Amino acid sequence: MDIEAYDETEAESCTVQKSLPPNFVCYEVMAILSRLRSPKLSFLQTLLALALSAVALLSSHWCSGRQKVPKPLCTASRLHRCTPVPGVSNTSSQFSWETGDDRFIFPTFHAGIWSSCEENIHTDAWEEKCRSFMALTPGSEKAFFWLCVGMELMYISLLCISCVLLSVQLCLSAWWPLAHRWGRLLNAYAAVFTVLGGLVGMVAHIMFMQVFQVTASSGPEDFKPHSYGYSWAF
Repeated sequence: MDIEAYDETEAESCTVQKSLPPNFVCYEVMAILSRLRSPKLSFLQTLLALALSAVALLSSHWCSGRQKVPKPLCTASRLHRCTPVPGVSNTSSQFSWETGDDRFIFPTFHAGIWSSCEENIHTDAWEEKCRSFMALTPGSEKAFFWLCVGMELMYISLLCISCVLLSVQLCLSAWWPLAHRWGRLLNAYAAVFTVLGGLVGMVAHIMFMQVFQVTASSGPEDFKPHSYGYSWAF
């Protein structure tokens, strides 16, 4: 009888062990999901989004590419990839017989919402010269440009409001655990502000690209991008 009882107990334990893994996996999944929905993680994610958005707004790497400009005249500071000048370059020729794309150089550039930086073509040493992107924008696009700036600032402001609401929720949950209902309400409002901020930021980015394309085609003669694309800050 003892042996039979032992066998029955072992069989029941084996059955329980076989039924535990699915439930255990389910509990683990629910625990992971609850951590992903935690206010602390939401606050950290929103704070990270705010920091990256601020860095991108101040950066000049929204678009990058190359320009196509005629080779500059050779000078004492630029002796390579330039048009020969008697007495300055290493050749005594007074003319350049280059044709096609050989007559041009392709310096790099990168532009953002505040400034545009270009490779200096008047020296052999690599250096950049920067100027305000607003100064390059055609007059017909200046109002559109300032609207884009306003929407970018609104995007940052909405993320700031979301961070403040989430921080207040964390303070309530730490100091007044009974105010759980108010914490959920703040979390809901923070989610609304975050979504609105994302939509406003997306529209502002699209507006900037439209302003940039008009500037690239109708801007000043010394700013004629030959090829360009999105950069890391976009």
